[in-house]
This record gives sequence, C-alpha cells and structure tokens, in this order.
Amino acid sequence: MLAEKTLGIVFSDMHDHMLSEITEPRTMGSVPFGGRYRLIDFILSNMVNSGISDVGVVTKSNYQSLMDHLGTGREWDLSRKRGGLCILPPFGHAAAGIYRGRLEALAGVIDYIRHSDAKYVLIGDCDVVVNIDFTDVLRTHIENNADLTVVYKREMISGDQTMDTTVLRLDENSFVNEVLIHPNIHEEDNVYLNFCIMSKEMMEKLINEGISRSIYSFKQGVLQAKCNKLRILGWQYKGFSAKINCIRSYYRANMQLLDMKVRSELFPRERPIYTKVRDEVPAKYGLKSDVSGSMVADGAIIEGTLENSIVFRGVHVGRGAVVKNCILMQETMVSENVKLDHVITDKNVVIRADRTLVGYETYPLVIAKNSIV
Repeated sequence: MLAEKTLGIVFSDMHDHMLSEITEPRTMGSVPFGGRYRLIDFILSNMVNSGISDVGVVTKSNYQSLMDHLGTGREWDLSRKRGGLCILPPFGHAAAGIYRGRLEALAGVIDYIRHSDAKYVLIGDCDVVVNIDFTDVLRTHIENNADLTVVYKREMISGDQTMDTTVLRLDENSFVNEVLIHPNIHEEDNVYLNFCIMSKEMMEKLINEGISRSIYSFKQGVLQAKCNKLRILGWQYKGFSAKINCIRSYYRANMQLLDMKVRSELFPRERPIYTKVRDEVPAKYGLKSDVSGSMVADGAIIEGTLENSIVFRGVHVGRGAVVKNCILMQETMVSENVKLDHVITDKNVVIRADRTLVGYETYPLVIAKNSIV
C-alpha cells in the first residue's frame, strides 16, 4: 500500500477519436472489454489495489454510460463519506470551455485538487489494459527525489500506433532527457503508458504555469518542454499491457485474453480487477452447441458453433450459426445459420438469419450499437 496519501486523477475520454466506431455512443472509459469489463475498470482497480481511496474521474462528453457504470463507486470500495469517487464534469467554472488537453483539463478541476489533503497525485488514462502496482512507482519516485515519475514499457511500435505514441529517451540513471511525440518509428522503444506521479505542490505549479502561458498539452507543455529542466524519472513496467488506440488494437487486446498466460498476468488473485456486479444466470449451452477457445460471460445462450471469440452477457448465438474470431457485446442476437468471422458487434445488435459477415484480423468489421443487419 502507498505510504503517503495519493490522489488519483483518471481521464475518461482522452482518446475517444481513436475508436470512433465504438466511442460514438460512449466515452473511452466505458468501452466494453473482455466479456464483462469496461476500460476504466483497470485503472480504477489498479489505483484501489495500490491503496488510493480518493479518485476523480475527468469527463468530457458522452459520459452517461460511464456514470451508470460507476454509480457511487461501491464495487471499487470508493463509496465513502469523505473522499472516494468523484465525477468531474468538463466545465470546472462558468467561464471554462471544453478542454483541449490534459493540462487544460487539470486546470478546470484545480479546485478539486487543491481541496485534497493528499501529498501526491497520480494521473492516468483509460486506454491501457494493465495490472500495475503503483506502490513501487511512488517508492521509486520518492527515493530518487524526482519531480515527476512516468511509467513506460519497452515494446515494438507498429505503423498503426505511431499516431498516438510518446517515446521517452533516458539517461544512464533512468531520467528522461528527450520526449518524442508521434514519432515515425517502427522498432522497439520506450513507450509512455500515460501514467505519471508527482507531488500535489508540483502539479499545482505546473497547472498555474500552463494557465498563464496558455499551454494545454501535458505531453508537449510539460514532458517535452521540461524534460531537461525538471527531474523526470522513467519507471519501466515489464508485465503485460495493451494500449487501445485504434480498432485493430482493441480487437487484438481482446483476442489476447484467450491466452491463459495473459489472463493469469492480467487477473491475478491478489490484485483483482473490479467491475459493476450484475446478477445473471449462468451461460446456457444447447445440445448441438460447439464451443472452443472462447470466453463466454454469464447470461449468454450458445446454440451454434463458437470458436476463438469473446462473448459478453446476454448474447444469443442461434442454432446453425458459426461464429469465429469475433467480439459480441452485450445483448447481441445472432440468428440461425449466420456466419461471422472477425466481426465486432456493439450492444443490442441483431443479425438476421442466413447472413454472412466477414472482416479480417487487421481490419475487423464493426457493427454499430442497436443495428439490425
């Protein structure tokens, strides 16, 4: 557990435009993932498991679904008389407009930060699926007397990731001396995971400086501009993580859950991932159903063939249907004799009988919420 009290700030929507097909009716934080979770569940659970009991969720637009999912924060043990979970609307005061970047968003909620009695602040996004212990990050931050500590991972950067990738270059003591934003790199490098720890005093200083100089981007205005002026420490994370920055990465991250090694690393018993509890009946399998290599949530009814797929709650796969390499979100209805391959269906999609829909691994077919095919 964290030795010093820490305030958590979660940005629920920083990359909505990256998943436009799925985030049109919702914000990034409430995007369904892995059969029963939402993306915000991972960062919230990581914070709670690290001893953080005060968390502010910064919203922007389309956050009705997010508020319904979070509720009072009870599932994450954040329903408290003092502190706990706080939903922070996009307008911090009457004269504020919709923020353009993290630093401007933090400026809009500066009163919330000032009123906290925490000594440190941890900021993070919802677009990284990971199970990380922030206790180690804070300990390293304090031991090295750093101004900021940023979490990164050594990983291969592919072509579809460069549009939302920040690369950190470090010296021999792991302090950041160069920051590259959206670099044209196609090799292994230090990728910033959008998690950063600093003292509350330092955050207030950076916010006030950003306000006075009309700086709205945290990456450009702080990390890039001040990497040789502040002691910005890099902390390397070596476990499993998946950054969701496009439909392909979202599809790939879900499919990785079918690997038992990935599941055991992402969902260890000592550090569970919490989510909104729904009382559903167990999944039901028909006499002629055939299921292999798939994850099936409670409340689903499978009467056809299911292979290498992720099935959410309440999904119905009809008799004679063949579903391969698909992600079927909540309440999807797949009628009889349907054939699906590399398809992502949003919530409440109905696919009529005898339809055939085929996408590809690098270009999965996405069916919008409430669609009838």
